[in-house]
Amino acid sequence: MTTTSREVFGAPCWVNLATPDLAEAQDFYAAVLGWTFRTTRIGENFRVALLAGRPVASVGALTPQLGVPTAWTPYFAVDDAEVTAARIRERGATMAVGPLALPTGRASLAADPYGAVFGFWEGEVVQAWNAGREDTAAWVELSTRDAFAAAVFYGEVLDWACGRPGCCDVAYEHDHVVVRRGNQTVARIDAGAVEDAPDPQVRPRWHVHFAVADLDGAVGEAVRRGGAAVTPVRTSPTHRRVTLRDRAGALFTVSEDTAGRR
Repeated sequence: MTTTSREVFGAPCWVNLATPDLAEAQDFYAAVLGWTFRTTRIGENFRVALLAGRPVASVGALTPQLGVPTAWTPYFAVDDAEVTAARIRERGATMAVGPLALPTGRASLAADPYGAVFGFWEGEVVQAWNAGREDTAAWVELSTRDAFAAAVFYGEVLDWACGRPGCCDVAYEHDHVVVRRGNQTVARIDAGAVEDAPDPQVRPRWHVHFAVADLDGAVGEAVRRGGAAVTPVRTSPTHRRVTLRDRAGALFTVSEDTAGRR
């Protein structure tokens, strides 16, 4: 079932992997995350990933002429892609691709003023994909130098805290920003990344997280399939998580819920 981006404007509505080898990516993520794949109306170079029958993400073959890097990217729902693109340019940020017309809507890629890449989408939205659900299989988090400044940029571009019915609310809590739609947390912005550091883990970027039942099993399978762990396992009172690199170089984070074990 689908809804429209106007119904969930401002919220992350999808995550997509751009990769040079579609078949290789499907094999990798099927083994590491237990996904299955199906084709879509967008074309043969695009697949939707499913986990237990629910849409989780998409994987698309890179089109060299677009100059899109191998990476996981979150997409945010918008009312009007042209208006959003204009807002991005007005604020000194970069429009990289689009808006491109696709069978189900219009997609765009941009980079915020600090270099973090994100996408936005006008059109049909998969209703089963919801970043705020308690049982969500995917969620997004921005690491950047100044969480407050980033929140101002995204708020102006994506209509956060705009007072319109249904808009996302923003709360500044300690050193991070929490974005909520109703009572559901849909994104988070963390401060502290160093923009010019050589390590890609500390440059401003959007992190895409996926839930797994067995963190160690996912890491082991990723390494066996030609990927690598690029951070140590980080432990909190509720989760264990680690950032992985797939065979083509795309970074993603897997997270195991440990609170239920207590």
